[in-house]
Amino acid sequence: MWLMLQQPSPGDYVIATGQSHSVREFLEAAAAILNMDWTRHVQLDPRYLRPTEVDHLLGDSTKARKELGWSPKVEFPQLVQMMVEHDLELARQERTLTRAGHQVVVRGIAHK
Repeated sequence: MWLMLQQPSPGDYVIATGQSHSVREFLEAAAAILNMDWTRHVQLDPRYLRPTEVDHLLGDSTKARKELGWSPKVEFPQLVQMMVEHDLELARQERTLTRAGHQVVVRGIAHK
């Protein structure tokens, strides 16, 4: 972000690794970290499927690489690990506050 803001004129930059991973791969990686079976906890909701599903999405960060000298520093497994650890920390904080008698707005779930 800092490199983008230092440019003489505004521009749009795609920040991407150039790798493609499915939602299933993400679920498998996250569940492996937690030693759990994701299929017991995840259900497909057809309301969130795209009307015309795109077969393959892949970010092209060529402009960011060329103009900013940017390159990815985190690989997919490490990114999933970071995301899981962050969510676990949020859950720990919510549990601590709830046990202390505070009302907590639960983050990370859809509210009706």
